[in-house]
Amino acid sequence: MPKRRARREVKNVDYRERLLARLKDPEEAAAYINAAFQEKHMPEVLLIALRDVAEANGISSVARRARINRVSIYKALSKNGNPGIDTLQKILNAVGLKVSVQAA
Repeated sequence: MPKRRARREVKNVDYRERLLARLKDPEEAAAYINAAFQEKHMPEVLLIALRDVAEANGISSVARRARINRVSIYKALSKNGNPGIDTLQKILNAVGLKVSVQAA
């Protein structure tokens, strides 16, 4: 049984590493975040997506480019985070994305 658990953890790490590698691409990151906006539980899913994209680009690097304290980014994108539009825009700009609205 322990071998099975260890194999599952390895698969999860591999998936996470592949996800973060893909999210370094702005096109992939944009599609990922746009998909989060479509989810039923959008606020929670969006925070996870934003955190994943920020982690893929390096939180410290994103913080520096966004001119936001690194700890503030962690707090804003935490499970209970509630980033303002200004923070959201700064983070997205730091990873090469921008906010856009389309007609439904």
